[in-house]
Amino acid sequence: MSHRLPPLGALRAFEAAARLGRMTSAADELSVTPGAISRQVRQLEQYLGVPLFDGSKARPTLTAAAQLLQPVLSTAFAQIADAVRQVGDQGQGPLDVACFSTFTVKWLIPRLFDFQARHPGIEVRLRTSDAGSDAASTPCDLVISAEASAQARGSRATQPLFPEYLGPVLSPALAQRAVLRQSADLASPALLPLRLHTRTRRNAWDMWAAAAGIALPAHAQVRQEFEHYYFTLEAAVRGLGVAVAPWHLVMDDVQAGRLVAPLGFVASGYDYVLRRRAGAAAARLDVFCAWLQAQAAATPVPPQGA
Repeated sequence: MSHRLPPLGALRAFEAAARLGRMTSAADELSVTPGAISRQVRQLEQYLGVPLFDGSKARPTLTAAAQLLQPVLSTAFAQIADAVRQVGDQGQGPLDVACFSTFTVKWLIPRLFDFQARHPGIEVRLRTSDAGSDAASTPCDLVISAEASAQARGSRATQPLFPEYLGPVLSPALAQRAVLRQSADLASPALLPLRLHTRTRRNAWDMWAAAAGIALPAHAQVRQEFEHYYFTLEAAVRGLGVAVAPWHLVMDDVQAGRLVAPLGFVASGYDYVLRRRAGAAAARLDVFCAWLQAQAAATPVPPQGA
């Protein structure tokens, strides 16, 4: 089917000028001169037989015809750009991956060298995203997030990574000074004030206690709270207190002897999942997601307990 349309350059020039409100701004966006924008707009007006701008050159206003045409063109050009980007993404360009900041530092980055060695032609750009798991609203190819297990397993839009396990951890030096052999010890006068908290996950202690079937005494005053999980875990390594932490974030420290987990770990009821943006870099993203799942499968099983 043949479509009789004005010249594409004239449509682009008008759309940019109408959207931005100034010929000079449109010229900057399209990397041409303001005179070229003006000529293209006049060419479109002649083609359509109607004026598109009123007012002075310094303060142009849109005519009724322009107000009808501009939003349609803006939507169409945006769709074209998105389609071209998606097609171009199939074989080149970086993968943009968003995940929680502490997950990035403690789990993903220490393993990323393996992916780079296996797939040197695929660049992975990391960004932090602690605001949820909505891949549709995140300008990334992939979002790695944590979701309630029932929700994650019932969604066709996600790929599973691994279940989350929580447990109390502390430094070996602190473990020698403060006895922690059973959950009841957490209520002792020595340990109660040493419970570490994270502002972005203030319910960590309650979540672990509920999953472990343990009734912890209320903590009347939070004495040690940190902005991010990474700070809380570093405080635990340095002997400042006891943190409830996910196994995948502390397993390297536990295996290296920097932390001990005397009560083991229990399933929190959350799963880490992969959420892909629709149409995002399919071939390269398949490779990266398969690598992530292989890394997750190779993760050691946490010591059970509580």
